Amino acid sequence: MKLNFNYDGNIACKAILQEQLEKLDIKYQLLDLGQIEIGDDVSEEGLTELQVSLKKYGIQIINNPKGQLIQKIKDAIIEIVYEKDKFPNITISQYLSDKLNFRYGYITNVFSEYTFTSIENFIIIQKIERAKKLIIEEELTLTEISHELNYSSVAYLSTQFKKVTGLTPSMFKRIVGKKRELSNND
Repeated sequence: MKLNFNYDGNIACKAILQEQLEKLDIKYQLLDLGQIEIGDDVSEEGLTELQVSLKKYGIQIINNPKGQLIQKIKDAIIEIVYEKDKFPNITISQYLSDKLNFRYGYITNVFSEYTFTSIENFIIIQKIERAKKLIIEEELTLTEISHELNYSSVAYLSTQFKKVTGLTPSMFKRIVGKKRELSNND
């Protein structure tokens, strides 16, 4: 029997973190996305054990300040792309500068230096991933999706979608429909 499922990566990551911290009996408090505060009484061995247990899930503790900044940038972008009410009424550059307390020029330089891509490209990729998810799960029209993701037009969404995936949103929607049809016939 084949099962199809979907998951929210943020919820899954939080659950794994909570499970591993509790298993190691480490006192903690969840803060922003990608951040926790742990009690001062954790030994070096305890931290090492936590690092090892999280690594098998692909979760890494970031110790250097620039790595932490990059993760905060990614988290802020994911937050505004996936939570419509969080989408700023100001430019994304102003939003990131205000949220992270750095000049946007510095933010973009650090981001591209360490990720080898631009913030703009990362935003496009996240928006297209969200568009794919909306096509699969919500079965919204392309007009509704382009509005949801703050695109100026369906044509602009379609152009970016094709650049990233190699498919138009309509072709992607047909493929998803065919896969569903084949799954239902099994």
